Amino acid sequence: MRILLADDEKELVRALSAILKFNGYEVDCVYDGQAAYDAAVNEDYDAMVFDVMMPGMSGIDAVQALRAKNIDTPVILLTAKAEFSDRITGLDAGADDYLTKPFNTGELLARIRALLRRNTEIKHDVITCGNITLVKETLELKSGSASFRLATREYKVFELLASRLGTPISEQQFLDRIFDDDEEEKQEGVVFLYISYLRTKLNAIGANIKIQTTEDNKYVLTEE
Repeated sequence: MRILLADDEKELVRALSAILKFNGYEVDCVYDGQAAYDAAVNEDYDAMVFDVMMPGMSGIDAVQALRAKNIDTPVILLTAKAEFSDRITGLDAGADDYLTKPFNTGELLARIRALLRRNTEIKHDVITCGNITLVKETLELKSGSASFRLATREYKVFELLASRLGTPISEQQFLDRIFDDDEEEKQEGVVFLYISYLRTKLNAIGANIKIQTTEDNKYVLTEE
């Protein structure tokens, strides 16, 4: 499980990072809101922990901007403010939970575990993107009366693209997220192969979304 930790108190970040790693998490650390936003857009995380008061962009603003890009990774906000209005503002911005400083690290770990369980349990049964729907149970990609049943890998590639609609995703991100449990599948060109399959099927069913390749060889799902 991979966690993004963002706080401008570097000593606190160092301590929390060590505790999280000791408990089996991979941790990336940043020290301002803009860096947190950039990391969350360009990398894949299972959960994120943001301080509210950070330079560049507040934790609340970062969460709000991420939710606007359809990035729904669970977020815990850390705040030195105990007022209910601040908690409500953070939750309304899209945060999933909050902790008031100072806090017990055991409670933070428990809240992270709870969010990860919830995120695993609450998986969308249907993905809707443009005029396309993808049913998770049957792996059926359809538009109107036309449809295809996707292979499992195709489904995972499309799911990642749809979850980052409009955001370019690198080949390495696909490999890390989708093929990390199968080293034999990590062959050169395997991502392009699945992208090609999906492009053909989207075109065949008259999709108004398309998978484009950026100048730096990343893939992005866009709506026409």
